[in-house]
This record gives sequence, structure tokens and C-alpha cells, in this order.
Amino acid sequence: MHKLWASTYKEALLLSRDIGGLAILFIMPLILVVTITLIQDSTFRSINDTKIPILWVDHDQAEVSKNIYQGLDQSNSFTIIKKTSELEAKELVFLGKYQLAIIIPPQLTVELENKVNNNVVGMLSKFGLEGETPKALKEGVEKKEVILYFDPATQMAFKNSIKNGIDKMIFKIETQTIYKAFQSQVSDDPSEGIFDTESFITFKEVMPNIGEKEIKPNSVQHNVPAWTLFAIFFIIVPLSINMVKEKTQGTFVRLRTNPVSYLTVLGGKTLVYLTVCLIQFALMLCIGVYFFPSIGLPSLEVSGKLPLLFLVAIFAGLAAIGLGLLLGTIAKTQEQSAPFGATFVVILAAMGGVWVPVFIMPSFMQLLSNLSPMNWGLNAFYDVFLRNVGLVGVLPEILLLFIFFITTTTISILYNERKNVV
Repeated sequence: MHKLWASTYKEALLLSRDIGGLAILFIMPLILVVTITLIQDSTFRSINDTKIPILWVDHDQAEVSKNIYQGLDQSNSFTIIKKTSELEAKELVFLGKYQLAIIIPPQLTVELENKVNNNVVGMLSKFGLEGETPKALKEGVEKKEVILYFDPATQMAFKNSIKNGIDKMIFKIETQTIYKAFQSQVSDDPSEGIFDTESFITFKEVMPNIGEKEIKPNSVQHNVPAWTLFAIFFIIVPLSINMVKEKTQGTFVRLRTNPVSYLTVLGGKTLVYLTVCLIQFALMLCIGVYFFPSIGLPSLEVSGKLPLLFLVAIFAGLAAIGLGLLLGTIAKTQEQSAPFGATFVVILAAMGGVWVPVFIMPSFMQLLSNLSPMNWGLNAFYDVFLRNVGLVGVLPEILLLFIFFITTTTISILYNERKNVV
């Protein structure tokens, strides 16, 4: 026990003398989580909080275009700017001044009514219900296209959401037009409400809740655990560099002359860097709880969750340290450990869902994500923050992180013994 304490004290001294390294370990993750959360906060807010300016060119100036305009306006997602020239709107969008321009074609309302009347009259005539003076069928109804101009830099997800929204509005307008056409054919009183055109099937989102309090996900709940995990795993870089320094400066050779096992040396490093990981985690939580509300971001809700959160952080820290010990044991120079460690952390973060959600990845990458310890840690944090699970719910992820730590540490010890024997 005395040897382990001595090894831990030595690691703490080395780390405390590197003021710049400590600043990077503690300050940079805080800056990172604040920056990313501020950037992504609008994607988690209510649609009423953010409005995107779009251009509107209406060549129809009739009922259908007015209904589309009204639907866009009532969505509270857009600030609609009217233009008269399609060419001007197109140029402004393609130059990146606006995200979107919507061009309504001429005669859209008239042609839609003609198409619907043709279908209705034709159907009623087949059943002999057309009445005494059916409306004449219009020949050669021209198809119409609502043209959308998108900024070339616009993301595909935004394009698809806009297309789906407009398509839904047009479908509703077409349905209502069909009902009206039927009503005009079978009733002499156009004001008589024969058909109910209100939507029969609607959607209701049900959130998880604690008691009577509904849990609503926000940018803070997603970003704090994700980027805290990234910061914890980035500790492999200074850890592996310090281990390589010991080998190149002869410190490790002097340690070998003492009756101290390699396991004891690794144990001292583990205790010191695990403490660093927990301090990082505590600072991240403080930022989420106290600092974010002061700059207009949602507060991080941690009441009743702290013990489980710190338990997950401990095992995530152990997994990161195990990886750092393995890299520091195998690497021979700092030029090997530093670039490889930093790049490997980025790869694990990308695979684990820190940057891009796993469910939108290709199927092959979704399988690979199961191999990333960051994915295990991130799922465990989300279980606590968003899914409100208990200890039993996070046990699988915790066990995987612990097994990863044991495996990497064992490989480090075996590799070191084999290298020393040779």
C-alpha cells in the first residue's frame, strides 16, 4: 500500500508541475462544451423560438397559394419575405443570402379545381349521380410544380423537412378541394357542411416524466454528457505522453531498479488521472447547473442523479485511463503517442455518437459503434439524464467500461513484462 501511495504521489507531483497541461485538461473542455451547446441550442428549442427568413414569390394569387402562405406563417418557423421576381429570389438564395425561396406557379388554384372537378364529375357519371346539368369536363389539365430554391450549403435534413411540410400542406389543400367539389355536385346549398374536412388522425408526443413533471430533452442534457465524455477520453494524450517521457528520460529505468511492480506504477497513474477525470466531470456539471442559465441556456437537471452520474463517470474515466496506459506502454516516442492518441479519441467519438447520432449512421457504422467505449459511456449518461433509469439500467454499460479497463491494463502489463524479458 505504501508503494502505491508513493507512486500516486509521484504522479501527482509531475502533473502539478505542468501548469499548461492542467489548464488544457480543465479549461479547454469547459470552453468546448459551452461553445457547442450555444451552437446547437436552437436545434433543441421549440419551433416558436427560432424563425428562418425565406423568400416567397406568388404567381397564383389565389386560394391555394394563400393557404400555403398561411400554413407557413402559422408554423412560426419562418419569417416570410415577399418578392415579385423569381430570378431575384433565385440569385439571393444561390448567393447564400437566404436558405430558401418558394415559387408558386401561375394558375395553380384554377388548374387544381379543374383537375378535381374532372375527377369528381367523371366518378359521379359512372354511378349515374351526376345530376341534370353536370359541369363540363376540362380537357388537358396542366400539372403544376411548386419550385423550391435552396442555398447550396443547406443540409439535406433541412431540405427534406421543408419538402415534407409543403407536401403535407398541398395534400391537405387537395383533399379539401375534393370534398368541396363533391359537395357542390350533390348539394344545392354550398354552405351546407356535408363533409367534415378536419383531420381525423393526429399525433401526440408523450414525454417521460418524474411524478407530474415532464422530462423535456434539451441541448444541455445532450451536450454536457457527450463532450464531458470526450474530455475524459482525451486524457489519454497527456497520460501516454508522460509515460513515454519516463521511458526516454530514464525515470522508468530507475523505477525498475526498485522493488516496485509495473502494476503498482500503473495503479498510481490510475488514481491520479481518475481524480482528474472526476474533477473535469464536476466542473462540467457546475457549468451546466450554474453557468448555462445565466447565458440563456437551459439548466442541467441533476437532482437525485448525482451518485449514479459520478458512478458512470468513474467507470468512463477508468476506460479512458486503461486506453492511455496501453498507448503509453506501447509507444516509444511522443511523436507516436500524441498524434495517435488525439486521432484515436476523435475516431472513437465519431463512432460512439458524440458528433453524429448513431441511429442515422450507415448500418455498418452502427455495428462498429458498439465497439466504442465512448458509445457505452454516452448511453449510460443518456440513461441517467434522459431516460431516468436506475443502477440496474446502466449496469451493462458500466460492466463493459470496466471490462475494457481490465483488458487494456492487463495487455499493458503483459506487453511490458514480455518487452523486459527480451
